Amino acid sequence: MMWQKIEYIHNNPVLRGFVDDPLHWRWSSARNYERQPSLIEVVTDWQ
Repeated sequence: MMWQKIEYIHNNPVLRGFVDDPLHWRWSSARNYERQPSLIEVVTDWQ
């Protein structure tokens, strides 16, 4: 259930037409989950 919510949040900017890929959204935590540099720090080892 948690992954479903995270994916929903990551895909919001894509569904709204702001970006083509969640990783392109500046404030997205999707970058953290892909181990890429990000503007915000997110704990990704909650599993």
